[in-house]
Amino acid sequence: MNFLSRLKRPWVHFIVLGLLLFWLDSILFPPPKPIIGPLSEARLEILQQQWFASTGRLPSPAQQQRMVQSELDRGMLFQKALAMNVHLYDTVVYQRLLRNMGFLQLAEGKTEREQYEQALDMRLHLGDEVIKRRLIQIMEQLLLAASPPLASTEEDIKVSFEARMQELHRPPRYSIEHLYFNRQREGEVDEVISKIKQQNLMPSQARSMSSPFLPGYTFNSQTPDQLARHFGASFVRNFEQETPQVGHWLGPVRSTYGLHYVWVEAIEAERDATLDEVRGQLLRDLELQEKSKALASAIDNLRKDYEVKL
Repeated sequence: MNFLSRLKRPWVHFIVLGLLLFWLDSILFPPPKPIIGPLSEARLEILQQQWFASTGRLPSPAQQQRMVQSELDRGMLFQKALAMNVHLYDTVVYQRLLRNMGFLQLAEGKTEREQYEQALDMRLHLGDEVIKRRLIQIMEQLLLAASPPLASTEEDIKVSFEARMQELHRPPRYSIEHLYFNRQREGEVDEVISKIKQQNLMPSQARSMSSPFLPGYTFNSQTPDQLARHFGASFVRNFEQETPQVGHWLGPVRSTYGLHYVWVEAIEAERDATLDEVRGQLLRDLELQEKSKALASAIDNLRKDYEVKL
């Protein structure tokens, strides 16, 4: 019996027809996708409060939309991790559930395994924010492992360097020592300065004639921003307006706290950064950007498997 004659048998027709119907059913009536969202009013209010606490203002409509989308993505990653049983193989989740059982006073007389299984039966892992964050983190790592970010090339580093030249500009750096006079002792400044000039004193020799200054008296290789953290912005502005010169006293210079007589030990002029000294920073930033792109793309693809309701 040849092959063609076998194809004419009814049972072969029945199998082929069944397979065709099965395929058509999967195309015309696909299984429903898992539903993510919408966020409850309570959850939305919590997110708004968190935004306000960190920024001091309510989110704009566009910011709120991004905030909601981010929270829905987190929920989607959490649901995907549960569907893959990631929580059953992670030691952090295991220890967290044991801790929760102890907190609920349900651990007495049970082995760790019994506590763990009871915690799963009670679905404690579904309402624990620490476990949720952990599973989301694992899912992000799995997504990046499946779709790794692109490696940055030398050309990428050079292009980034040229684009960020102004941002990477190196500000001047000052090495200074100072004598501090609080507001109650400002009237003594002229007399102290006169004595320093007459006796050609160095800062360490004249320090006993000044007031205590909590941040200290010697500051090495400080940028203007770093000096401002210690003395205030007005000090930096007044100091630079006096045109400091290496090996000379300057001032008195007023700050938020009082007056300062400043010895200028060294000055490093402002300059453009070189590629070699910022290469590591540029590479880290590029890797972070590519990682964010790869993760965003992977999450976007994952959304196709879910029905996300805003």
